[in-house]
Amino acid sequence: INSYLDVWLGPRDPRVKGWLLLENYTPTFIFSVFYLLIVWLGPKYMRNKQPFSCRGILVVYNLGLTLLSLYMFYELVTGVWEGGYNFFCQDTRSGGEADMKIIQVLWWYYFSKLIEFMDTFFFILRKNNHQITVLHVYHHATMLNIWWFVMNWVPCGHSYFGATLNSFIHVLMYSYYGLSAVPAMRPYLWWKKYITQGQLTQFVLTIFQTSCGVVWPCAFPQGWLYFQISYMISLIILFTNFYIQTYNKKASSRRKEYQNGSTATVNGYTNSFSSLENNVKQRKQRKD
Repeated sequence: INSYLDVWLGPRDPRVKGWLLLENYTPTFIFSVFYLLIVWLGPKYMRNKQPFSCRGILVVYNLGLTLLSLYMFYELVTGVWEGGYNFFCQDTRSGGEADMKIIQVLWWYYFSKLIEFMDTFFFILRKNNHQITVLHVYHHATMLNIWWFVMNWVPCGHSYFGATLNSFIHVLMYSYYGLSAVPAMRPYLWWKKYITQGQLTQFVLTIFQTSCGVVWPCAFPQGWLYFQISYMISLIILFTNFYIQTYNKKASSRRKEYQNGSTATVNGYTNSFSSLENNVKQRKQRKD
């Protein structure tokens, strides 16, 4: 497999030679297959079992990913500044020492995609199977593989932008998930809806920045730019569908419920009688 990839994609970047998980594609591929098997078999295994709470470990897990994402965002921003990176197109060789800093941080970004498989495993253990959507599985399963290729062939330069934005979004996202695992904090969490909006904004900005490298090319390989644009478009389609299904339809449903409730209050003696009857039943139950 590795020989075929080397023939197909050309020589790898020697700066990552021997790095953990990067030498061979096989471990990354096996991790991905293992992930998909758990997505398929996990809900079947949990079907007749009680869901796990996982509250304590969720707080620790999400806090850890929040701090890792914050670290990556800071290091990428400072590395880009130190290397004098060009927003419109940046090759993989002209940033000097800053290039190595970017490469080291992007390895952590690649590795974080392996850690994030735990997102899905927690859904399975807690029996939140409705959250294991096509979007969720597609995004998690592809990112680890894509970033293995990025790290071997274009581990710095123009590759920095999407990872920088994504790290910032993940600071917001994992801090939300970590805090929401504490019931007392849930009433104060207001930014869930804006996380998806931020993700969509991230994809649009990444397409724009990647397209700059196509319009004003440098020594960065063009094929990687076209691939990134295509992948971002697929995410925009899936995330837009998720946003509509999650927020727009819920808002529409709430409006209908409100309208129906108002009508029942004005026109419905039956509903009032039912309410009275329920109160009587509750009193009887309390006496019993």
